[in-house]
Amino acid sequence: MANIVLGMSMPILIVLGALAGASLAPVPSLATAVMSVQMLAGIVAASPLSLLMASIGRKRGFVCVGLLTCAGGVTGALAMVSQHFALLCVAHFMLGAALVGVNFIRFAASESVPGQFKANALSLLLASGLVAALLGPSLFNVSKDAVAGVEFSGAYLAIAVLGLLGCLPALAMSEKVVPGESGSARDQSADGMPVARTVRQILTTPTVVVAIVVAAISQSVMVLLMVPTPLAMIDSGYFSVDASDVIRWHVVAMFAPGLVTGLLIRRWGAMPVIGTGMCLLVLAAVVALAGLELAYFYISLILLGVGWNFGFIGGTHLLQQSITENERGSVQGINDTILAACGSFASIAAGVLYVGVGWQLVSYVAIALLVLSTFVVLAMSSAVKAQQRV
Repeated sequence: MANIVLGMSMPILIVLGALAGASLAPVPSLATAVMSVQMLAGIVAASPLSLLMASIGRKRGFVCVGLLTCAGGVTGALAMVSQHFALLCVAHFMLGAALVGVNFIRFAASESVPGQFKANALSLLLASGLVAALLGPSLFNVSKDAVAGVEFSGAYLAIAVLGLLGCLPALAMSEKVVPGESGSARDQSADGMPVARTVRQILTTPTVVVAIVVAAISQSVMVLLMVPTPLAMIDSGYFSVDASDVIRWHVVAMFAPGLVTGLLIRRWGAMPVIGTGMCLLVLAAVVALAGLELAYFYISLILLGVGWNFGFIGGTHLLQQSITENERGSVQGINDTILAACGSFASIAAGVLYVGVGWQLVSYVAIALLVLSTFVVLAMSSAVKAQQRV
């Protein structure tokens, strides 16, 4: 429930960032500045928020995220009323930080169940994002003109209300953490006591490296192909409604497989699911190269969504299985900082590549990233399997 309510602000902000930014930007070139500020906030806030939750607990942490969402929404509404562009950037910085905080709900879900159900909890939590993705645009349409004479301020107030409502399921969360299989025999001393590892030691562990690389590449390739898709479709002669429908099915493909991804991981293990996800991402890029017919856009973006789901959930589950409870605060923050940075860079690169050299090169870059990451995963797969056996 917390993920659905707080997550509904994400699709609203995708639309608001472009439209509200363009309406208040002093010069046209700054129209996308608010989205850049929002992405920067995700990179800056991920580690501090993770450490904060490790210190004060998940319940208080997510209440803080809800209140930050509310404050950002109110600030955005005030910016629209006062027609103040800098204040709008402040609002999106707050909201960007809140969004990265919402992402930590997936870790809380994994930590709240026994080891054999952790993958299921992760995938079902991600599947709930489908509800938020479908309801968010409808809420935007209903609320954007709610305040007469002040365009978009109603949508920001709707986000503020979502922040307050999101505090309710957060308050109902339990602070109890159920131990999993994280921490291996090599993390124990001779007398059975756990040995503290440095952050450097953790980040050079094969399973952690593979987990972060897989999640980061899945995120980067998804953003790299998704962002320019509407532009490629419009330039190919299709209508905006066609592009909207392709993105809608892409979002469905991203979240709906979460209903079964956990079961697949539980049955076959994380690595086979991750491998399947990487293959689907490659196939998505290959289909994108096949042609500009409408069917190719649909198939490519659906494969892209499912591949991202398998890679992202598989990588997140592998990370959770590779760290101890005491290591989560620092490592989860570093992981999500890397994801935010990769997503931001991929978003910028997608626009530059598409405008500069076209749709085909974007697909080739995606394939190159996947091939490179596959070599990294294969190089460490034997070490990962050995560690999982231990």
